[in-house]
Amino acid sequence: MRRVYVARHPTEAHFLKGLLASQGIEAEIRGEALFSARGELPVTSDTCPSVWVLDDSQLDRALLLIAEYERRERPPDTLGVRGVAQVAAKSLSPNSPNAGAAARHARTTSDL
Repeated sequence: MRRVYVARHPTEAHFLKGLLASQGIEAEIRGEALFSARGELPVTSDTCPSVWVLDDSQLDRALLLIAEYERRERPPDTLGVRGVAQVAAKSLSPNSPNAGAAARHARTTSDL
């Protein structure tokens, strides 16, 4: 059994476990309970949720899948404040009561 990934949060760990399971790779999550102790415990690779592959013979395939995930995965704040405001302004109809506010916010955050 080998640790193949240290997740930022339990949701990411479960997503990766499911990704591996979809390819026939059995895995488990360890350290998930420690996530709720953030602030009391230091944040390290030992206190974050981690994904472990149970069968060492599947390790290479698991690492390839995780490398592909890491290559494609985007940080949640990639758009930043400006991008989110612009998306919100474009998604509202012109007749929406919030359309003007969203458009103003998009313009005022354009220099961020």
